[in-house]
Amino acid sequence: MDERQLRILRELGELGSVTAVAEALLVTPSAISQQLRLLQRAIPVPLTERQGRRLVLTDAGQALAGAAVEVETALARARHTVEEFLGRPDAQVSVAAFHSAGSAFFPLLLRVLAAPGRPVPRLADEDVPQEDFPRLTREYDIVLGHRLDHAPPWPDTVATTTLLREPLDVAMPVDHPLAAKRRVTPRDVADQRWIAAHDGFPVLAVIEAIAAAAGRRPHLAHRINEFAVVAEAVAAGGGIALIPRWTMRPHPALVLKPLSGVRARRHIDALYRPERTARTAVRTVLTELRHTARVIQNAGPP
Repeated sequence: MDERQLRILRELGELGSVTAVAEALLVTPSAISQQLRLLQRAIPVPLTERQGRRLVLTDAGQALAGAAVEVETALARARHTVEEFLGRPDAQVSVAAFHSAGSAFFPLLLRVLAAPGRPVPRLADEDVPQEDFPRLTREYDIVLGHRLDHAPPWPDTVATTTLLREPLDVAMPVDHPLAAKRRVTPRDVADQRWIAAHDGFPVLAVIEAIAAAAGRRPHLAHRINEFAVVAEAVAAGGGIALIPRWTMRPHPALVLKPLSGVRARRHIDALYRPERTARTAVRTVLTELRHTARVIQNAGPP
């Protein structure tokens, strides 16, 4: 077996089809199938099996794919030995983030890395459903993703560092009847018109939990993902919404009220493939992201 074959097996376990692996690795499906056959010759037990039209990993295949992560990490460390020896603190590091995290983290990160000899950040915005964040680690060194406090953890195919555990507050106009309350409950807000995110994004699940706790069906008046746009829609009277407490700029026409009775908190996590941390520059950026998260939490909205 060789490194490429193990990489293909790992990708097959993540992506679920030979065609998807071929697209990810920019080769033909027949080339992927050939490498899987060569790998199978070196292993005395089946690594894959058919489930309908899909090719999936057997238990032995999953075990070997898990070991492939360690192999890739070890090989990546070996390749970067010279880079580590030379220091290379100014290497380029790619970082992707969903919109509100990018708005809060990117300006601070750019400032702290602006000095000579520091890592060179290459930033991108990627607003995707929760289950798609791990796949982005193939394209970027570090990916900032978000998930609800009680959501399933990220898959074992990626390493994670939690940066923030951020409350989600109920945003409403300053003249709203509930604006005088110190906190609001599910019964207070369940009958309101809601501005919600699209399916697959964490905020929607919290709104559904609020409605369930109050025994109501949620009235989803609008579907908007970008929180800055959500804030403007709330200010214009379009409804109420859930807004993150620390990573959103305050809006003069809105108030944010903590929510009681429902777990309304999201994790902002840094996701990355373990082998990427063999690079000094990536580890430096992870450290600065942790420092930046503390600044954001202590300072409140940027």
